[in-house]
Amino acid sequence: MGVLPGIELRGVAKRYGAHTALQPTELEIRDGEFFCLLGPSGCGKTTTLNLIGGFVAPTDGSVWIRGQRVDRLPPHKRNVNTVFQSYALFPHMTVRDNVGFGLKMARVERKAAAARVAEALLLVGLEEFGDRLPGQLSGGQQQRVAVARALVRRPAVLLLDEPLGALDLKLRKRLQVELSQIHREVGTTFVYVTHDQEEAMAMADRIAVLRAGRIEQTGSPEEIYSRPRSRFVADFIGESNFFDASLDGGGAGLVTLTDGTRVSCSSGDLPPGAPSATLMVRPESIRIFEPADAPSGSLPAQTIQSSFLGSYTRVAVRCGASPDPILIALQGKGAAGAEFEPDKEVALWWKPEDAVLIVEAGSDTKEEGG
Repeated sequence: MGVLPGIELRGVAKRYGAHTALQPTELEIRDGEFFCLLGPSGCGKTTTLNLIGGFVAPTDGSVWIRGQRVDRLPPHKRNVNTVFQSYALFPHMTVRDNVGFGLKMARVERKAAAARVAEALLLVGLEEFGDRLPGQLSGGQQQRVAVARALVRRPAVLLLDEPLGALDLKLRKRLQVELSQIHREVGTTFVYVTHDQEEAMAMADRIAVLRAGRIEQTGSPEEIYSRPRSRFVADFIGESNFFDASLDGGGAGLVTLTDGTRVSCSSGDLPPGAPSATLMVRPESIRIFEPADAPSGSLPAQTIQSSFLGSYTRVAVRCGASPDPILIALQGKGAAGAEFEPDKEVALWWKPEDAVLIVEAGSDTKEEGG
């Protein structure tokens, strides 16, 4: 028998009256992986987390953890712990007592509990803070206490509901690294909810991007970024340039943009029978040429504005193939300077493998709010 998944959702859906919070969903999370649920507010990511944790019951389907069906079990009988954004520490208890509270409730023998608390505090780098009260700690330290308290019971699954959302940017980035390191050391399945795409990309083994109660795409950060399957995913993860395109050339890997220019893309992306699509190109994949030196298939354009941003220069251009300004990220010190003054005639080009064709029959590609 193969290794059992850490978590499985089998046809799980959640409805509140006429409102569908989560459409019927199939999801498998590998045992021991760092998995991220990513999407805008109201997309269903916290609902999915709550279904795994047992805080809400599914309307349809079943939830499995390590081969055991758990959707009929209350939260305290699932091998799951949760870290919330609010920390939820007891202010009158020391750090050590907060971390050991769950063990005390489970009637773990005192000596064994003390050893496990010490181990958990060491894991999060707070071994010298055991006698302090939560109010004597910084926000980042309080969050690490919450993580230690959740891990001390050695759950099969640790759920993290936007745990870094209340922290400032610099501290958030540092704790991203620390949480990733803790995950590697304990090997527990982490399910992490966030609306911050950079946070998800920095930490996750795999990401599920949700929109309007359904999973749009699941994959590694590299797959989600480089090969998005919908315009919503492409737009939500990083910056993208979009071109309306009609499909022609088939195996030749050519499409025609609205200004009549024929450009290349990966021929493997060309779906049969689809008359039109959206071509997506990331800013860092576009190269700028003088018109006389431009390769075949380049787009004529005019510069609008350039901004030197340290490690790269951001250039905005207009061209007839897109109603919106095209953004370009040029790497290196040589990318800055007066060569990109406004209204300069240029040509844009990219490698065929860097252009992704997205076909969405009858779907609305605008982001859902709420």
